[in-house]
Amino acid sequence: MIEGAYSGLRVLDIGQGIAAPYCAMILAMHGADVVKLEPPGGDWSRGLGKTYGDHTAMSAHFNRGKKGIAVDLRAPAGRDVALALAKRADIVIEGFRPGVAARLGLGYEAVRALNPRVIYVSVSGFGQEGPHIALPCTDSVAQAFSGLAALNIGNDGGPHRVGAMIVDAL
Repeated sequence: MIEGAYSGLRVLDIGQGIAAPYCAMILAMHGADVVKLEPPGGDWSRGLGKTYGDHTAMSAHFNRGKKGIAVDLRAPAGRDVALALAKRADIVIEGFRPGVAARLGLGYEAVRALNPRVIYVSVSGFGQEGPHIALPCTDSVAQAFSGLAALNIGNDGGPHRVGAMIVDAL
């Protein structure tokens, strides 16, 4: 087996949707050992498109190459599982709105206290500071805010999002 550039790296993916899981998927495709934590009901991306079993093509794609576990991060036992994995991880990737990971006990400070060498990646639609940080942001919202939708005029003369989840992937 040929080893990838990131072979030997341990990654904990606690993101949902596309942006954070896509980041972790790229690392997995290059050899990193990625563990994806999902809530007991599953990552919300499992509902994007036609379902095949308990996945959609999109959720299967953005989570390929990962090991997965369902954990309730709001429960102390679930948080303990996540922290145990974060303690051994080289990289932790989260995709919550700013402050959510900290409220769950999985923010940068909590993880760094257990694992001072960790690389902690926060993926949020509106960044970590500014007037919109509390707002949820999906690819469609980012396309509208960025002006990309305005460049994609539909037959009705109005702006439309581009079909691909381009902002999340970028």
